[in-house]
Amino acid sequence: MNRVRHSLLGMPFRRTINHVVLSMALASSCIAAELVVTGHRGASAVAPENTLAAFRQAWQEGADAVEGDFRLTLDNQIVCIHDANTQRVTGTARTVADCTLAELRQLDYGSWKNARFAGETCPTFTEVFGTLPKDGRFFVELKTGPEIVSPLKAEIERLPTGSAEQLILIAFDLETVLACKRLLPTITTHWLTSFRETRKGSGKWRPTAAEIATTVSRLGVDGVGLQANQEQLTDRFFQELQAGGVQQVHVWTVDQPQDAAFFRAQGVMGITTNRPAAIKKSLRLP
Repeated sequence: MNRVRHSLLGMPFRRTINHVVLSMALASSCIAAELVVTGHRGASAVAPENTLAAFRQAWQEGADAVEGDFRLTLDNQIVCIHDANTQRVTGTARTVADCTLAELRQLDYGSWKNARFAGETCPTFTEVFGTLPKDGRFFVELKTGPEIVSPLKAEIERLPTGSAEQLILIAFDLETVLACKRLLPTITTHWLTSFRETRKGSGKWRPTAAEIATTVSRLGVDGVGLQANQEQLTDRFFQELQAGGVQQVHVWTVDQPQDAAFFRAQGVMGITTNRPAAIKKSLRLP
């Protein structure tokens, strides 16, 4: 999609072989502007993940985008929470899919992080979107099956004109990704994948670059989000991804400056981090 390929988050994925050329390129403000630093569940190193406090903190830290996790409630509301159960972030065990939005909002999602965040709740998709600045982008991770996509489409259609340009839909579940491309074909969509070692100590990991490229092509998605596993994500791996036609790549979750520098050198379009201010500073990004 030409419109997407020329947006900030849709710049083509590149791999530079000549390290002298790479060093010169990285010194230019043009390259710096292409890399998107994304707050993972907001600035979750500082504030409780997936709360409005965390997303606002990410914008204050200069993040270019935020990433949040979304699930459906019993009354078909789209809420921002990573786990299927509320136990880890509230201390009370409730299954998200079995609760209404009102029931979920009786719980405290902030105190576990710090007492100053007491009273934070799980926001809805629309509330998180409301934190975005005009030039901010929003990675929307769908944690359920494809049943969430139709309600999400309805929510997106209620947003102001042009808002869809700020969204990037991401999911591990193949059926969910396919539903995104079917119901929301103009919105950038990435398939997410982590890596597993084929046999402990073998040094061989799956999926391979070729398998990822095949899946991206089969799904008809715009790119891929990769777990930042440097045992797998070598120079050769990125070369093979590009050769396979994968043009948009973002990586997660990157909190160490040296790791961020490595992935930036590979030409990834985005780095997702719990510490957006620190990573931007380490990369000397505005």
